[in-house]
Amino acid sequence: MQILGIDIGGSGIKGAPVNVETGELTAERYRIETPSPSTPELVTDAVAELAKHFEWTGPIGCTFPGVVRDGLTWTAANVDTGWIGLDAHRLVQRKTNCPVLVINDADAAGIAEMHFGAGRHQGGTVIMITLGTGIGSAIFLNGHLLPNAELGHLQIRGKDAEHRASARIREEKALSWKRWGALVNEYFQYVEFLFSPNLFIVGGGVSKKYDKFFPYIDVRAELVPALLRNDAGIVGAAYAARDLV
Repeated sequence: MQILGIDIGGSGIKGAPVNVETGELTAERYRIETPSPSTPELVTDAVAELAKHFEWTGPIGCTFPGVVRDGLTWTAANVDTGWIGLDAHRLVQRKTNCPVLVINDADAAGIAEMHFGAGRHQGGTVIMITLGTGIGSAIFLNGHLLPNAELGHLQIRGKDAEHRASARIREEKALSWKRWGALVNEYFQYVEFLFSPNLFIVGGGVSKKYDKFFPYIDVRAELVPALLRNDAGIVGAAYAARDLV
């Protein structure tokens, strides 16, 4: 069974059809730059363009970088504030003319890793952290998701964690891996203090270079890179939408 997975990010919107039984992409991933300004109309136009690229007419799982509850988007930290309180489910469905499920981006990435990646068969508390434009998070207890855990907005020394330790900050400030690793370590130690997880899974594009900064992270929990890397959001969104079939 194939479902189109679409991952809306602060810098890019990417997607591909996914075999939701194996977690594999069935076509080459297609990417569009996130429009600026990232208004709901412009972003969903881009989502519709992506669906058109695949000539898609079936179900779609679509991520959003913020809190999503019953298809409504309630926060917009890294996109236009017009998303706050929006019925994103209805808007994406109208633009694509397809059945749609909208889900938090980090929750989708976590779902993918729990079913097909680094968290497979893992019990206890698992926390997925995505380091990108912001910091996303997903919490699982014995495989069950606690939705919309926005741990990227935890306050560390008076500032949102994602304004201190996201991958974007490393690039904008041209930080060395050691200096950025120290900031990431401070964040992970705080999250560990709050939740005492068995496992941390680290995702986002920067996870491809995990060997550059993992040595600077000192936590008791097992720490592993995401196996699906930047495809996790696509795969998880598609998997979450399988009940639409």
